[in-house]
Amino acid sequence: MQYYQKLKTAIEQQNSLLCVGLDPVPERLPEEVLKEKNPTLSFLLQIIESTLSSVAAFKPNFAYFESLGPKGMETLAQVIEAIPQEIVVIGDAKRGDVGHSAQMYAKAVFETYQCDAVTVNPYQGFDAVAPFLDYQEKGTYILCLTSNPGANDFQIPENLYLRVAEKAMQWNTRQNCGLVVGATQAKSVEAIRHISGTMPFLIPGIGAQGGNLEKTVSSAENGTSFPFLINVSRDVLYVSSGADFGRKAGERAHEIKEQINAVRNDS
Repeated sequence: MQYYQKLKTAIEQQNSLLCVGLDPVPERLPEEVLKEKNPTLSFLLQIIESTLSSVAAFKPNFAYFESLGPKGMETLAQVIEAIPQEIVVIGDAKRGDVGHSAQMYAKAVFETYQCDAVTVNPYQGFDAVAPFLDYQEKGTYILCLTSNPGANDFQIPENLYLRVAEKAMQWNTRQNCGLVVGATQAKSVEAIRHISGTMPFLIPGIGAQGGNLEKTVSSAENGTSFPFLINVSRDVLYVSSGADFGRKAGERAHEIKEQINAVRNDS
């Protein structure tokens, strides 16, 4: 199944635009899982089970698993395998390198780890992005306007982020390209949407990073059934550090899902 068809189906079946980011921090794991052989795996499996009914996608962040060494990458594979087939898996790898290296990164994310989509850095141009886009059944989210303060260093001056959006439109010949746009830059998201048309967005920055949900939805909306995913990580994963962490995460995910739907219905 082509990626964006899978995405649309997941959103419709789940009635959700929520993507939960899986960013495991060993120091923040609840005591409840520390007795397990693999605390990180135990924690994430419970998070997945508890939030499953509220999400259209999960987004494991490769950096958090890579920092744990070989065992972390084994855990990443187990986590992805545990996610039901009907739910989208976005490998948040933010890869960006010259052509031959990019081919290996694409193979790792799409073949070795079996992700449905990936995040990539377009700084080195088309030849660095093309190996990902060559996987026609997979999705490639290009970093366009990120939610961190450093976006002011390169992305925002001279509207570089708009040039990225324009290039992404040119590269989207197979309809398997999307954009990462940060919720902390709501006004700029609207400008990107004018360029990108119906291209799907992956939107981080709601919750812990301070992005405003109402403004973000208003800026990202384009009238289609799947214009964007709202990603939330820490605000779901670590809502509780007690034995009830799974239940609390599930409740928080459901709450955010309903908030997103309510804002869309009011807009």
